[in-house]
Amino acid sequence: MKNRIFNYILTFMFLSCLCIKAIAQNVEVESKLQQYTIRIGDQTKLFLTVRQPAAAHVNFPKLTDTITGKIQIVNIGKPDTTQDKSDPKKITVIQSYTITCFDAGTQTIPSFAFDTAGGVIKTYELTLQVETVKVDTTKAIYDIKQPLAVSYTFFDWFRDNWYWVALPVAAILFIAWLIWYLRKRPKNEPVIQIVKPGLPPHEIALNKLRELIELKLWQQEEFKGYYSELSDIIREYLEKRYLIKAHEKTTDEILAGLRYLGIANEDKNLLRQVLTLADLVKFAKEKPLPAENEQAMYDAMNFVVNTQQFEQTEKTKGGSGYV
Repeated sequence: MKNRIFNYILTFMFLSCLCIKAIAQNVEVESKLQQYTIRIGDQTKLFLTVRQPAAAHVNFPKLTDTITGKIQIVNIGKPDTTQDKSDPKKITVIQSYTITCFDAGTQTIPSFAFDTAGGVIKTYELTLQVETVKVDTTKAIYDIKQPLAVSYTFFDWFRDNWYWVALPVAAILFIAWLIWYLRKRPKNEPVIQIVKPGLPPHEIALNKLRELIELKLWQQEEFKGYYSELSDIIREYLEKRYLIKAHEKTTDEILAGLRYLGIANEDKNLLRQVLTLADLVKFAKEKPLPAENEQAMYDAMNFVVNTQQFEQTEKTKGGSGYV
């Protein structure tokens, strides 16, 4: 039993080693330069590339500010990971470094070690050629040139400082507009309205009655129109003269409301005759005789004249005011 367990353990360890070796064989590392020849002080880029299975874990070498004593790292980019189009289970990780060198000559970039599950994998060494600036020693030595004088016109200054001109101009234009507006705006002066005195209620009623006579409605057998207009004129006169809502009341309600207003009985009878006949024509389709039509107008005008608000003369009190 113990031998069997021991054999299982040995088999498991052997298979694990085979898996690790297979993973290590599937990991490829590479280092290359963007430019292998630069001038002294110039920059180029170093690329470290790893092609590996997506499930594998590979550690890049840790670089800080220098690669060697003469090659310096200026900037470290972010890793760029892409998936292999031919095999989705594999990925490629590229790490870039911006490097420079201030010593002329041939500089050697050492190999870089990558830690994988199957062990350490190293890249090949690279050679960077750093050249100096060529100087023609056959020519004479010249003094340092003085700074060139460049013309700086007003338009150049305005192009660089236009906002310092635009802001004051805008402020001046706004102030000018504000002054103009304050001077030209309409002043809130009190408006004096001259109210012409209106005609008294009895004159308004008499004028409308005369206009109704000129229409000659009942002569054209338009009895309903004639008596409707006659009734409205009298009711409007009652509203303005006695301040009662005559249009909203029946004839009996109107007469009952005028009971305590000091109107003479004969004038109440005139009003009753006009309104009653108008109701018969409007609601019972009565067709009065010509004499009745004229008498209705006569009674309406006498009621208005007899009940007017102004002080009546002896002639008006003594008889009718319609001739």
